[in-house]
Amino acid sequence: MRKSFVVVVAGALLAGGALSAYGAETSTASRPAPTEILELAVENDQYAAPDLPPAGASLGDLYVYSGWLLKDGRRVGQGGGSCQIVHLDGTKITTQCVLTARLEQGSLTAQSLWVTGESPLDMAITGGTGAYRDAQGTVRVWDIATPDERMRAEIIHSATR
Repeated sequence: MRKSFVVVVAGALLAGGALSAYGAETSTASRPAPTEILELAVENDQYAAPDLPPAGASLGDLYVYSGWLLKDGRRVGQGGGSCQIVHLDGTKITTQCVLTARLEQGSLTAQSLWVTGESPLDMAITGGTGAYRDAQGTVRVWDIATPDERMRAEIIHSATR
């Protein structure tokens, strides 16, 4: 259950930024801020789940992961992140997840609370570097921890860009 959770979150977080970008930029402040769409597949490659005492799911336990972001089967970026258990309610496990996706144009960061088994996972884009330095928006991930894992980032750039 833990590995599946981590892989799910890892994929979601990794996917956070690297496929095809669409949207026109505008220099007019009265127009809506331009939106860029990134759609990717996720290929998870590394995972660890350090288990703090007591044994089993407990506050502070981590899920750490990394992997590749793919477009049309080609690697276009790399990502990694971690999720830490912040709340337990019986078998319901809530984690705080943080992800960074590195792409050719820059990096994107995202975070969210995630309850084990929930899908899709929606994450807030919290910032970035390079072409994503003004990034805001949402990353949505589906089919977490499966060979069909995919994500869609809707990145809103400030109108002053």
